Amino acid sequence: MKNIVIIEDEHIAAQHLQRLLADTLPDIHIETTLQSIEESVEYFKSIDWNSTQHPDLVFMDIHLADGISFRIFDHVQVLCPIIFTTAYDQYALDAFKVNAIDYLLKPISPDDLRHALHKLDTLVPVPSNITQALSALTQHYRSHFLVPHRDKLIPLSVNQIACFYLEDKITRALLLDGQQLSLDRPLDSLMELLDPATFFRANRQYIVAHQAITEISIWPISKLALTLSVPTPERIIISKARVPEFKNWYTK
Repeated sequence: MKNIVIIEDEHIAAQHLQRLLADTLPDIHIETTLQSIEESVEYFKSIDWNSTQHPDLVFMDIHLADGISFRIFDHVQVLCPIIFTTAYDQYALDAFKVNAIDYLLKPISPDDLRHALHKLDTLVPVPSNITQALSALTQHYRSHFLVPHRDKLIPLSVNQIACFYLEDKITRALLLDGQQLSLDRPLDSLMELLDPATFFRANRQYIVAHQAITEISIWPISKLALTLSVPTPERIIISKARVPEFKNWYTK
C-alpha cells in the first residue's frame, strides 16, 4: 500500500485528485491533506525517514495560500518522490530541481495521472533501507565554514560549534570554547548544510549541536529546556509539539 500526502489549498482540487487516485490506485492510503507551506513544513519536520511510517509519494500544488510551495524545501528535506500539480507551466524547471518525477497541469486527467504513476514505477528503485539514502546525502553536509572577519576568512570546523543562534537578525555561531562568530547565512539555509544527526533545529532562534547538550530539563506545559556546555544568551526551549522528534534525534 502506498502512503500518499496531498498538498493542495483548493478543497475541490484536492477531492478531485483523491477520486482520481482511488480509481487509478485502489491500494493507496491518503496519509494527510495539507493546505499551506507552514502546515507542510511542520508535517515533514515530524517525519522519521528512518522508520517505515513515512510518505511514499507527495502530490504538491505549486501555488498555495501562503506562497510558492518550493519554499517548503528551504526548511525541510522531503525524501520521497514528488508529483507537482499546477495550473501554470512556468515552474517546470524549478520542480525538477527537487525530487519531482512529474509535473501535471490542472485539470489533471486520468491519463496524465496514470502516466506519472507509471513513470514512478519504472524509476530506479530507491534503497529499501532509507538509512542508506540518508547516508548517501551526508557526504554533502558541511564539515567547515569560512567566516568573514575584518580582512580575514576564519576557518571554522563544525566540530567546534555548540550552537547557531539568531540575535538582532544576525546569525551567530557559539563555539565550544565560548567564542562567538557572525555568519552571513540565515538559520534556515544553515540547517540544510548541517548533518541532521549532529545538529537539531530546537526552535526559530537556535540550532544546537548534540555534543554540546549537557542537561535536559522538563519545562512547564510539556516542553523541554536545554543547557549547553557554554552559556547561551537565552534559555533554549523545545516546544511540546517537537519534544518527540527531539527525543528520537537525541537518543539515536
